[in-house]
Amino acid sequence: MSDKTMTPGEAVSRLRSGMTLGIGGWGSRRKPMALVRALLHTGITDLTVVSYGGPDVGLLAAAGRIRKLVTAFATLDSIPLEPHYRAARERGTFELMEVDEAMFMWGLRAAANRLPFLPVRAGIGSDVMRVNPGLRTVTSPYADGPSGTREEFVAMPALRMDAALVHMNRADRLGNGQYLGPDPYFDDLFCEAADTAYVSCERVVDTAELTKEAAPQTLLLDRSSVTGVVETPNGAHFTSCVPDYGRDEAFQKLYATTPYAEFAERFLGGGEHAYQRAVQAWRKERNQ
Repeated sequence: MSDKTMTPGEAVSRLRSGMTLGIGGWGSRRKPMALVRALLHTGITDLTVVSYGGPDVGLLAAAGRIRKLVTAFATLDSIPLEPHYRAARERGTFELMEVDEAMFMWGLRAAANRLPFLPVRAGIGSDVMRVNPGLRTVTSPYADGPSGTREEFVAMPALRMDAALVHMNRADRLGNGQYLGPDPYFDDLFCEAADTAYVSCERVVDTAELTKEAAPQTLLLDRSSVTGVVETPNGAHFTSCVPDYGRDEAFQKLYATTPYAEFAERFLGGGEHAYQRAVQAWRKERNQ
């Protein structure tokens, strides 16, 4: 079994323009922000991004890196609509496939199970079908409805990805990943649905430590679906990574109210250490 640890730069160096990239987490919760920031330091563009969108989508959209976005929403949670996503969308800078949350999940499940689609009730009778004219429906082959009728479903296509980025609380060097917060989100499906998966984490630990103080059920990611492991303390900032830390609401407000170019110049000009130093400097100024 191999050691899969690498730096953020090494992880994103394996990505290419034109890829379909999945990003785990949910809204402004446990997003692999250190990897997103590293991605912004490359020339990679023309991406199809698959995400339950948060500031990951906002930053990539503002930087002009997204060609198409597949999402159920783009939110900062405490700020309902991601402002940089909204601005980019209003400029028409990328194509959007917006689907119901359950449809999105079923697309991940289909891809993880190497199926072309999965039938789902969500979306039937809604404007999801109107705004996504490429979606199709399927009729059940079984007469299991009322009086022997055959039910119609949305055929949600598989959300296959070239690569996925997710963030965990802990991981070992082999690629086993652990969440310690209240919700696994769908990070395991992102990894299983992608050809390659890169996992950032708050701390890399020995395999035996993963279950020393937490239940085996917290081992969300299996090493067989993980390509690389990146130790990035505070790597989900400014999103939450409970119980290690909550969302940095003050910094998130700064992000949401600052033009992207100005935000990028102050906080995204260097590597991850430079970002963390810039955040600390901002906190010091704010507290003076």
